[in-house]
Amino acid sequence: MNERVVVDKDLFGKPVEMLRDRRGRAVYKKDKQNQSIVAMLVSRRWTQERIAGYLGCDPKTLRKYYSRELETGADLIEGMALEILLQKMTNGDRIATQKILDVVDNGRLEIAPPKPRAVERLGKKEELDAAAKTPMGSWSDDFGDVTH
Repeated sequence: MNERVVVDKDLFGKPVEMLRDRRGRAVYKKDKQNQSIVAMLVSRRWTQERIAGYLGCDPKTLRKYYSRELETGADLIEGMALEILLQKMTNGDRIATQKILDVVDNGRLEIAPPKPRAVERLGKKEELDAAAKTPMGSWSDDFGDVTH
């Protein structure tokens, strides 16, 4: 009979460690710098696909690891900016004081004006379908003025 012997120690008496199976894709590493970058890009109204392309990951990976930043990125950046402004104001910076007072009056800090949204274009097939549904003219235009 051929039985397998389970060895817990090697020839030198040290415990045997199992080798890790390294097949498959490497796990994505999330870090603080990328969290700030994602929050900033969300506040600038970048799409998830564009942010994922910038980070070099898949949009599903972006949503998995950065869901908080994707949902509240603009608020996180605004909070950081207000924190810095408040610190400068307490140190006597007049411009920061005026900015804080503007925020108190208006209710929100304007970091940068929002970008206008691009108008979505139809694809070629949709344009052809729309053109086929709209009449171009009447039949008399094609045949001229024919009276009987």
